[in-house]
Amino acid sequence: MFGEKRDPAFTSGVWYSQQDSREIKKSCISAEVVAAVDVNTVANEVYKHNFPSTPLWAKTIEGITLAELNRLSFDMILMSPPCQPFTRLQRLPKYILLENVKGFETSSARDKLVETLKKCGFKYQEFLLSPTYLGIPNSRLRYFLIAKLQSELLSFQAPGQILENFPDQEPKASVKHRVAAGLEKESSFTSPEEEHIEPNSGSDAGSRQCSQKEAFVFKLETAKEMERKRNQDSDLSIQMLKDFLEEDGEEMSQYFLPPKALLRYAFLLDIVTPSCRRSTCFTKGYGHYVEGTGSVLQTAEDVQLESVFKSIEMLSEEEKLMKLSTLKLRYFTPREIENLHGFPPEFGFPDKITMKQRYRLLGNSLNVHVVAKLISLLTG
Repeated sequence: MFGEKRDPAFTSGVWYSQQDSREIKKSCISAEVVAAVDVNTVANEVYKHNFPSTPLWAKTIEGITLAELNRLSFDMILMSPPCQPFTRLQRLPKYILLENVKGFETSSARDKLVETLKKCGFKYQEFLLSPTYLGIPNSRLRYFLIAKLQSELLSFQAPGQILENFPDQEPKASVKHRVAAGLEKESSFTSPEEEHIEPNSGSDAGSRQCSQKEAFVFKLETAKEMERKRNQDSDLSIQMLKDFLEEDGEEMSQYFLPPKALLRYAFLLDIVTPSCRRSTCFTKGYGHYVEGTGSVLQTAEDVQLESVFKSIEMLSEEEKLMKLSTLKLRYFTPREIENLHGFPPEFGFPDKITMKQRYRLLGNSLNVHVVAKLISLLTG
């Protein structure tokens, strides 16, 4: 889904959010998008640029009348809450796919949703999924629910459980175990959006990482965290980041971290190289805020990270900056984040969309590969 407020869009047989046109194509099902809905004007400009023939409604879902919904006669809904219209529709959709952030599974809104689905005769399955489960080197843990209007259970349904992998893949640890383990398969620390805190709010990222008061080795990371990252980078089931990167050129200079950011946030950055098989979740503050908004890329692969950070605190600001500059750290470009999200090569932004707006929209987006696989499961 794509935009500030992730309201849904509609398709014949399916009700989709704005990004779902890409996900439908990726899932290889036959479907027609009958309407796209979003209240965010910038997201709408980007959508019109990429899908000019799709009807676009610039409104919130709450602003859509029941008569308008019924006229669409859709078969599938892909959306984020709210979900109030379900019980009032003249013709219930056959399929529903819903997404939200981790934490929704324990909310009262989720309880109300599930209660409504049961009342309407849907069979459903909940998931907590990240692109890493499909071999994509980006952690983006999200809650998903798929529901089907039928009398029998889904072939892979596990009633009362939240699946943490796709049913045709090797199962991972249970939800309770993963919560107890601090979601160690995910990123080095939870992003501000996922923790519901503001980026750069003054909270100590180092203390968030080191909950058990372990000694920092370097760069505010513990030996345990460093070992976990090494294990992620040695997981051959996940692609390397270099497969998703753009070629270097003069235009890349605009993405290098400015000196002020290097000096202030160097110890808090999640630094990855092209040969890494991991990256943290990119949020809407990426490129504008530094702390906790996503990984940065070390383009000087021949420079050892440990050697740069060793005794760096004892140096003057000028010496410190010279040493940090040898890493050649830059932000991932919007196109590189699009690649990690599974956006097709033909996807593009209108020229008038600023860099900040691009990062904000991408930070609110979903991974196309994950949603496409869920659509295939739902309709298969």
